[in-house]
Amino acid sequence: MEERSRLRTYQLQTIQTAQHTNRSLVSSITSQNYASKHSPSSRRLSPCLMFSPLSTCHHGKPQPQTLAPFPGPHSNIRRSSSQLARAIMPRPGTAAETYVAYGMTQKLFEACSSQADYSIPQVSIKGAQVPKTEAGEDLGVGEGWWYEELGLAPTFSTWSQITFLHMYLLTVRLRALPSYESFQTYSRHLIDHFSHNAEHRMDVLHGFTSRTIRNKFLKDLFIQWRGLLAAYDEGLVKGDAVLGAAVWRNLWKASHAGPDGKELDWTRVARVVAYMRRIISELSQVTEADLIFQLRPRDGKPGIFGYSEVDKKLVDGKR
Repeated sequence: MEERSRLRTYQLQTIQTAQHTNRSLVSSITSQNYASKHSPSSRRLSPCLMFSPLSTCHHGKPQPQTLAPFPGPHSNIRRSSSQLARAIMPRPGTAAETYVAYGMTQKLFEACSSQADYSIPQVSIKGAQVPKTEAGEDLGVGEGWWYEELGLAPTFSTWSQITFLHMYLLTVRLRALPSYESFQTYSRHLIDHFSHNAEHRMDVLHGFTSRTIRNKFLKDLFIQWRGLLAAYDEGLVKGDAVLGAAVWRNLWKASHAGPDGKELDWTRVARVVAYMRRIISELSQVTEADLIFQLRPRDGKPGIFGYSEVDKKLVDGKR
């Protein structure tokens, strides 16, 4: 009897301990759920956001999202992956957004940088002399309409200015992000990617082995970027003539002659203005989650950052 009584007492103690543990666990989960609803820093841990990509959480109740279609030349293309990306986009200002923004802007920068990419074959040849421009810049080899149609020289400065131009076009679109904090995060990562790539080019292609010299050039490039933002913004507001003047100053270095020494053909400047207007219009019709997909060439067709005869016809039609 004594042994049976001790066994019964042990069983009761075990049951009471389990009940106490369950109550503590329920209380902890309830506290976490309350925090996930009311704390901005912990909202990203909400189960609705983590495990239900096609719904959002509002006071603990899952609600379906409405993914409104966007009009434009690319509206007939449906992408389930982009819909999923829109549904799980992190909340503005969170740590998760920083990581997403870093990866996304890496792809966006690659699209900007590839528009006027160039190479210097002599770098891989021991003892070979790199040709120079009249201004003393290393002259490389490049393809694409920026070099072949507009006659720009494939140099580091040309690459940086054309890349800046496309980064500006993306910046105009990113200004429509839901919050100012989101815009700051994306724009900061975008310029960081440029700085890393530019420093790599200085070292590998142009032999700037000194970190001090590279940093000096990077500071100058950042100042150019800030001035370019103001100049192109003014041009968008005041008209094509002001925008064309900004393009001429940055791409053609305010010279009345082209890299070949001949008088500048001003229709080339007008074509760049038409290109910028068209790209801004098309980007305005693309959601943030679709930007990466729309900038890439797909099915043999160029992305948004592609040459179009429409720009040339528009300029020729106004002459």
